[in-house]
Amino acid sequence: MDPRNGCRIASLRVAGTELLRAGDHYGCFPMVPFCGRLELGEFRNGGVKHRLPADAPPHAIHGTGRNTAWRTLRADDAAAAFSYDLADPWPYPGRVTQLVELEPDRVTLTLAVETAGDSFPAQVGWHPWFVRHLDGPGTADDTGVRVDFTAAWQEERGADHLPTGKRIDPRPGPWDDCFGMPDGVEVTLTWPGALELTVSSRAEWVVVYDEQPPAVCVEPQSGPPNGLNTHPRLVTPIEPLEVSTTWAWRRLG
Repeated sequence: MDPRNGCRIASLRVAGTELLRAGDHYGCFPMVPFCGRLELGEFRNGGVKHRLPADAPPHAIHGTGRNTAWRTLRADDAAAAFSYDLADPWPYPGRVTQLVELEPDRVTLTLAVETAGDSFPAQVGWHPWFVRHLDGPGTADDTGVRVDFTAAWQEERGADHLPTGKRIDPRPGPWDDCFGMPDGVEVTLTWPGALELTVSSRAEWVVVYDEQPPAVCVEPQSGPPNGLNTHPRLVTPIEPLEVSTTWAWRRLG
């Protein structure tokens, strides 16, 4: 874990094999208090309009938690907990916590958002960069990891990379797309002959991104991109937002 760099998981090794792409911008970082692109960096809370920095012009992207240092609350070999206080440029006070629980064949991540005042819309999710090839770049005839899932729908993506609001039948990749799974996220990554890893969550949306040769991303999240505007979920003094995801793996062969 690297709490000083957005509380990202910098490395995950299974039987000595690295599963996450290395680098300051990779690994797996929490997306909070919003996920994916936020149109023009703007959202409303009731009649009040807010604007966040457009760090993926013309939009804001992936929340503010990945750009701040988190505090370590506790840590041992099996579990660790971290937190940070919501602050500028996010307009509402609150606290975010991330719990990481490690077992021999899985890791479970839990994100929670609480308000320290007024209610506000929020989202949580994770952005893992799983390596496409376990042993470095593949050969010309080696496609690397296989991504398998069954979605109820795909959010149609507009030219601005935001969902249009129309739900369509899932289409084959390559993807930079959001899919709906109303019974919960379940996506399996298979490195043939080596390892199988299943990403699961009670969240109902997942973004799959596989347009870069080094890695693929499977991102469970509590709402679609731009969801602060299209599927707002209020965090209130009596109802925080909490979502978990589990990555379970097994060796093949």
